[in-house]
Amino acid sequence: MKPVSTITSPGVPLLIDNIDTDTIIPSREMRSTGRTGLADGLFAPWRYTDADKRINDPSFVLNQRDAIGTRLLLGGANFGCGSSREHAVWALAEFGIEAIIAPSFAPIFKSNCLRNGLLPVELPEEVVRELQWAMVTIDLPTQTVSASGKTWHFALDAEAKAMLLEGLDAIDLTLKHREAIAAWTEADRAARPWVYLEKRA
Repeated sequence: MKPVSTITSPGVPLLIDNIDTDTIIPSREMRSTGRTGLADGLFAPWRYTDADKRINDPSFVLNQRDAIGTRLLLGGANFGCGSSREHAVWALAEFGIEAIIAPSFAPIFKSNCLRNGLLPVELPEEVVRELQWAMVTIDLPTQTVSASGKTWHFALDAEAKAMLLEGLDAIDLTLKHREAIAAWTEADRAARPWVYLEKRA
């Protein structure tokens, strides 16, 4: 994964509560099991007046000129609810979204974000509204969000922060402790040698 540190972008507002993963990437847009080729289907029910012909709806926020190239999406409460499909995070990331700020996230969606290098930031609803169209800077090392001369702190557990800062997935994070794992294995092999005997057919 690409490491995350500082993100500066206009805060593009999609301030709707309970945006589910089937809206983020409808099942009909998932035409392969891979992580690519999903960006065009992102928010297809809202983004297009005709999804099959890919005719943009000019009223949808991501189609507006000021949103082009955005790296930051502002969402409503319980963002990413519904099914556990990881494709929703893949589609957002492929589109260019690197962070989402919302009052709350569905737990599985938040976990999928962290494991795919997309930063989910939880801030109170009134703060999220204040960030609309402002130039926002998210600083992960200090866990702060700054805009218009104000700064807010956000919570993130140490393991998630390490994964994002170092660009590690869950396996990479575990392998940082390979020496301790090897030492434990050797000690266990000495204590329970029968466990490590090779089975013969």
